[in-house]
Amino acid sequence: MSHDQNFKNLIIDYPHESVQFFATAEAAEVDRQVRIIPIREEQLKERLGERFRELDVPLLLEWPDGRRAAILFVFEEESKTHRFSIHRFAHYCLDLSELFDTDRVVPVGIFLRGGERPESLTLGGDRCQFLNFRYLARTLNALPWEDWRDSDNLVARLNLPNMRYGRSERVAVYASATRGLMELEPDPERRLKYADFIDIYADLTEAEHEQYQRDYPEEAKTMQSFSTRFRNEGIQQGEAAVVLHLLEQRFGPLTDEAKRRIEQADADTLLRWSGRILTENSIDDVVR
Repeated sequence: MSHDQNFKNLIIDYPHESVQFFATAEAAEVDRQVRIIPIREEQLKERLGERFRELDVPLLLEWPDGRRAAILFVFEEESKTHRFSIHRFAHYCLDLSELFDTDRVVPVGIFLRGGERPESLTLGGDRCQFLNFRYLARTLNALPWEDWRDSDNLVARLNLPNMRYGRSERVAVYASATRGLMELEPDPERRLKYADFIDIYADLTEAEHEQYQRDYPEEAKTMQSFSTRFRNEGIQQGEAAVVLHLLEQRFGPLTDEAKRRIEQADADTLLRWSGRILTENSIDDVVR
C-alpha cells in the first residue's frame, strides 16, 4: 500500500484527530460536536473530471448548532517533497470552492520529510497581485517526538515513527506509538490495521525488534497476544461461516440454536464436523 493510501485511510478513520493534529491552527473550534463528512470520491470524479486526484482527502465539517458555517479541509500527503505542486493544490482547492459554493476552504499539506517547496503562490502583474494562495503545512520529521510521546491524540501517537528522534530512540518511539494504539483504540480490527501502520513507518531491524521484546516485555506480550487472538478469531469465524453454508446447502435452513453452536465451536471441532457433512444424514449426526 502506498504512503498516500496509508494517510488517506488514517484521515478517514480518524477525522477529528487528523484535523486537530495536522491543522492545529484552524482546529480551535473543532470539537466532538462537529460533524465531519468525507466527501465521496465518485462525486468528485463526476464533477471535477480529469483534475481529480484520487489521493486527495477532502473533509466537510458542519456545526449542527449553526454557530459557524461549514468548512472544507483538504489534505494532501507527499512522501517526497519535491513532487509537491502548489499549482495543482491551488487548482484543486479552487475547484472544490466552486463545487461546494464556499470560500471556507482550508488546504493542508502533510510532508513526511523536509525539503524545498513553495510556501505560497502569488499571481499578478507589475502593480497588483490578483491571487494569493497559501496552505497549512505539517512536516512530520521536523516535530520532536518527545512533545507527542504521551499525547491523547491517536493520529499523533501513530505518527511518532515519522517524527524527529535519535537512532538510539527508535525502539522507545515504537513502544510509545504501540502503547498509544492499545490505550486509545478499542476496536480490534483498527488495532490490527494500525499496528501495521506503525510497523511500516518504524521499520525496525530484527535486532531492534529483539530489543523491544527485552526492554518492553509487557507491551510486547500484550500486543502479540492480542494480534494472535484476533487473527485466530478471524480464522475461526471464517471456518464457521463455511460450515454453516455447507450444512444449509445439504440440510436446508438451520435453527438458531444450531447456528449458535457452530459459531461458538473452536477450529478443531469445526474441522471434525466439516468432514461429516457429506457422510451423515442429519445435522444432529454431523455435530454429535
